[in-house]
Amino acid sequence: MIRWVVNTVALIAASHIIAGVRIDSWETAIIAALFLGMFNATLRPILIVFTLPITIATLGLFTLIVNAFLFYLVSKIVAGFTVAGFWSAFWAALAFSVISFVLNLFVAPTVQYNTRFFRSSGRPPKEPPRGDYIDTEGWVEK
Repeated sequence: MIRWVVNTVALIAASHIIAGVRIDSWETAIIAALFLGMFNATLRPILIVFTLPITIATLGLFTLIVNAFLFYLVSKIVAGFTVAGFWSAFWAALAFSVISFVLNLFVAPTVQYNTRFFRSSGRPPKEPPRGDYIDTEGWVEK
């Protein structure tokens, strides 16, 4: 739900930034954000797999074209959400991604990583590490 709200706000912000994108109402923005989320979760991975050779050849830049296509596709499905053309969809999808990323940084829970280094004597430590951890050992052979 929180990501849906973030995507709705990002979509509204992108429509205010990019001239060729228009959203009629808040309800339309909510529905368009829902469709964008569903398409990004289902269609985008399929399109990325099918266009993998082009994506590799362009060093990942073709992914921007896929994002623009999905943005334009949502505008054709949702009434009240219009995109003027390809370049408007391209820049709006890029703005939407950046704004959504920045907003998610503020909303997402903070992730902390703790790192412990200790010398192993072959015996287990006196106190087992807490939480999720990866225990690694290495040695040097002469």
